[in-house]
Amino acid sequence: MRVGVMASGRGSNFQALIDAAESGETPDVELVHLIVNKKGAYAIQRAKKHGIEHTLITSDDKTRREFDQDVLGLLKKQNIEVIVLAGFMRILTPEFIDAYRNRILNIHPSLLPSFPGAHAHRDAIKYGVKVSGCTAHLVDEGIDSGPIIMQTPVTVSEEETEESLANKILEYEHQMLPKALQLLCSGKIIVNGRHIEIKSD
Repeated sequence: MRVGVMASGRGSNFQALIDAAESGETPDVELVHLIVNKKGAYAIQRAKKHGIEHTLITSDDKTRREFDQDVLGLLKKQNIEVIVLAGFMRILTPEFIDAYRNRILNIHPSLLPSFPGAHAHRDAIKYGVKVSGCTAHLVDEGIDSGPIIMQTPVTVSEEETEESLANKILEYEHQMLPKALQLLCSGKIIVNGRHIEIKSD
């Protein structure tokens, strides 16, 4: 399937998708286009290095709806079938989500439904959990509330900091995101309400 990636920053998860595609790990994934909303996003350099088209659509000067409509227009022009949010730090409008229902993939650095939102590592450490992790899920109208595809647990040590926990979990995000995208693009994900069934080969 033709995949569009949306990012706001350094794009390390975008790089994980690139590496997986180039190594043949994700044969049903075609990375077609990167959309960034921040001028200084390093993800742009990754796209250039690997010959992937990219577009900057700034978000600071637009309403949420205006931004989403601009992005939707580009995605449809490019015949994008699946979207991956790779460190994309904006909430999408219901109209956007409805246009790509069950075809928007996100990865979040906690074991959802615990600690949704932008400060998952801080919240997990503050709460005193012994285990955190990451979750690949489909995007719905809520905040990190869509149906869960897969999760990986990570032990939280007594001396853990936000930075150390982020780095620990990120390694597993890089492994999980390509796998979840391959499942989605190969048609092996069946959504039944909040529950996801993964078809076997």
